[in-house]
Amino acid sequence: MVVDIVKGASLRKAARFKMIGLTDSIATITAYANDEGYETVFEEPLRNFARPGDLVMGISGSGNSENVLRAMRLAGETGCRTVGLTTGEGGALKDLVELALAVPSSHMGRLEDCFFIMTHVLCYAFMESD
Repeated sequence: MVVDIVKGASLRKAARFKMIGLTDSIATITAYANDEGYETVFEEPLRNFARPGDLVMGISGSGNSENVLRAMRLAGETGCRTVGLTTGEGGALKDLVELALAVPSSHMGRLEDCFFIMTHVLCYAFMESD
């Protein structure tokens, strides 16, 4: 998803997106998981990057993944704008974000497909704008 926005929605545009995926560095995830606990693997690296006004997107199939919830709490406390992609009822994630997009399915494969479609629609909106 990150590559679609960083490359796809930014290519040949004057305004370029600055975006990172907190899942991109397995070494960072492993270091935090081993030393601080798996629930911190997104929250702690986010402390290094999040600034007021940034957009932070959390993705959780259940809406209750503690590592995602902690990151989204931090994002809100930091003054970031927040979006959550989740399923069905949205779990706890829906209450932590400004915009919750919940797909009514419990089939993880179909959910992942829907999440990719949503991000592609967003990318095309950026790509087709002036």
